[in-house]
Amino acid sequence: MPTMSSEEVARLASLARIQLTDEELTRFAGEFDAILTAVASVSEVASDDVPATSHPIAMTNVFRADEVTRTLPQEEALAGAPEAADGRFVVPQILGEE
Repeated sequence: MPTMSSEEVARLASLARIQLTDEELTRFAGEFDAILTAVASVSEVASDDVPATSHPIAMTNVFRADEVTRTLPQEEALAGAPEAADGRFVVPQILGEE
């Protein structure tokens, strides 16, 4: 059964540049133990005759095939715009000019 000490948690926290209290180190050591135990139990069940999967249900592509169709003319696209100029939509400026 895997075990993780508070010192190992402190080392991980240091690598991640996370400051933890002694209480958090102790608590996280226990939580990491639970996680490592769960992973170990899954590893015991997995065998070479069971293929690895990323999803329990087979996934298929649900997108339609690309088909060339008539596009919307520029004038028609801009017809419903509150404001247009030079063949483009006019929108409020949100970034300052540099």
